[in-house]
Amino acid sequence: MTTLTARDRLLLRARHLDAWAFGLYGLSYWMQRRLFGLGSSAAAVQALTVSLPNNAAAGLPLIAAVFGPTRTIDVALVIAAGAIVVSPLTLAILEANRPASGDRRGADLILGAVGRSLRKPIVVAPIVGALWAVSAILLPDFVGQAFDLIGQAARGVALFLTGLILSSQRLQLTPNVISVTLLSNVARPLLVAGLIMLLPMPHDAGRAAILLSALPSGFFGVLFGLRYGIESNETGSTLIASSLLSAATLPVALVLTRDG
Repeated sequence: MTTLTARDRLLLRARHLDAWAFGLYGLSYWMQRRLFGLGSSAAAVQALTVSLPNNAAAGLPLIAAVFGPTRTIDVALVIAAGAIVVSPLTLAILEANRPASGDRRGADLILGAVGRSLRKPIVVAPIVGALWAVSAILLPDFVGQAFDLIGQAARGVALFLTGLILSSQRLQLTPNVISVTLLSNVARPLLVAGLIMLLPMPHDAGRAAILLSALPSGFFGVLFGLRYGIESNETGSTLIASSLLSAATLPVALVLTRDG
């Protein structure tokens, strides 16, 4: 039997996380376009909100409290997977629909939008970090300590930013908001649990993945929408509704995934 190295396990978990994030994004995008009639930009923003949980603000303290600080690598993997897979896809759709792109057509439009999305710092930084991580090249101690301090500060900043965004949104419980909130808080952890049953993953890593998927929806969709002039009541309401519902669904996920 072949023994997986730490690097192999890291890559395997990253592929698993890519699969469920991309699958949920595609399903949500289809729902927004076909069932609720949103335009491609608004649909992409809503799909990003559904597929990416609020890992930075809620995931880091949750996983550290349940497993200890050493397991925060799982949070980093989820954030990196989202930043490398679904964030560039959303940015490409938003870039393609910008007024400045109106004179382009076909392959030229697509390639230009993809190229611009891949040059965004929010995409480049996780890719560089992931490549550095799998390269097994050690950072100097002073650099590692500096990144540790930045990471500790990022939790509070992300939580503060989440509060600011939530306070500026208005809750409207439309069929769209209700359906995607259930997709985020109920279907998402069930989907991840199903994938874990089919794919090899250590117990602690699997439990961490389920708990992270049970978190409320993240705020990247709102931020991307504001950056590109997409003000969606559905996205803001989804963010609020998902945060409220997670007060019930997250404890259930904690109980159902506990040892024994």
